[in-house]
Amino acid sequence: MSIASLREKAVSPFIKLKEFLKTCEPSAKLSMIFMGAGQIRNKQLGKGLLLILAEVVLIVYFALMGAGDLIGLFTLGTMQGDPVMGIEGDNSITMLIRGVASVFVIAFTVFLYYENVKDANNIAKRLSEGRPANNFKQSLQSLLDEKFYMVTLALPVVGVIIFNVLPIIFTVLTAFTNYSGTIAPPRLVDWIGFGNFVTIFTVTTYINTIGKVFLWNIIWAILSTFLSYFGGLCLALLVNKQCVKGKKLWRAFPILAYAVPGFITMIGFRYMFSGMGPINWLIVRLWGEGARIDFLGINSVGWARFVCLLVNTWVTIPSSMLLSTSVLSNMNKDMYEAAEIDGASAMKQFFALTLPFVFFATMPIIITQFIGNFNNFGTSFFLRNGLVNNTEYFNANSTDLLINWLYNLALGGGSKYYGIASSVSILIFLITGTFSLIAYVLSPSYKREDTYR
Repeated sequence: MSIASLREKAVSPFIKLKEFLKTCEPSAKLSMIFMGAGQIRNKQLGKGLLLILAEVVLIVYFALMGAGDLIGLFTLGTMQGDPVMGIEGDNSITMLIRGVASVFVIAFTVFLYYENVKDANNIAKRLSEGRPANNFKQSLQSLLDEKFYMVTLALPVVGVIIFNVLPIIFTVLTAFTNYSGTIAPPRLVDWIGFGNFVTIFTVTTYINTIGKVFLWNIIWAILSTFLSYFGGLCLALLVNKQCVKGKKLWRAFPILAYAVPGFITMIGFRYMFSGMGPINWLIVRLWGEGARIDFLGINSVGWARFVCLLVNTWVTIPSSMLLSTSVLSNMNKDMYEAAEIDGASAMKQFFALTLPFVFFATMPIIITQFIGNFNNFGTSFFLRNGLVNNTEYFNANSTDLLINWLYNLALGGGSKYYGIASSVSILIFLITGTFSLIAYVLSPSYKREDTYR
């Protein structure tokens, strides 16, 4: 794209605004000066008064709180507190949260202002064309009838912004501060730009840990997804065989394993593989005390990872089996009859017919499972109870994933590395988001959408 075209795109909105100012109705210009004024000129008194009230409330908010909150977002406080001297000072984290909230209020104000001008202009055109404008009651009725979806979705959207979007933005912004256990209110927190990211990739302790954890994270996500998916598919194929008797009974057992809460299952396996658990008891009975295996100890690597994969497969296979069963029930049986007539073996039918169809139908689910396994916090945490091997890692152990390391940095013992943990969370998002997008675009579900229609 040339510089001229970029310049043209940048100037285009200003040209459109200039043309709109020339051609818009007087009511729209009044609404630009003060929200609701144009509606009152259009004889929509109720709507105009509500918009005037909204602008008054917003002006009061910004005069009393909003402007200060917005400034606090950039400064994060100027006066440090001192509990000994009784000086309260500025709370940088509270100012960060309130500053983000003020940005959302500004965005809402801009949206409301735009809709106010647009509505005043449209109603004025209707009146100039001889068409009557809705009164307040009719406008309210139209909102409840024609735009009922906006009314019903407004509260959930507000809830998502408050409880999902706002915490995410707060976490992202924290990654660019020096917020930690030693630098926290009443001490002032400062913006440090990409300092935390530089620390992660330049300090030897962090580099060694993130390298080992990330490598195991990738291996874990691939192996656990493979075992879960194909284990469930194999069980589904086995249960669907005509020769299998008591299919309802065989389907019930995996569902029972799925119905038990995962953390209870993991705690049970943790006891089974502990030093004094039944598995080690059996090993000692068979081969003596010297054969005891420290499956989940702090220095265990291979055995601990094997147990984590085994437990995760046990917990996730039932859902994969149910998914595969539903997909297999929709397959065209005529294809298999034609394949048998052509002399195709059972294995060839599986790779040529069953697997492509199942892959096509479940590829988005496979991507979801991979991302879920990549961010699987519970397995390592519940099986090893947050053990930390600081001789080989920094605040992590051999089975920890990036999400576990993030948790240990932010909420583990000792200093709280909140800024570093937030930086790790951004890296996790970039990795999983990029993989999800690339994997889906390259998948048959996206490239060959019409194949199985």
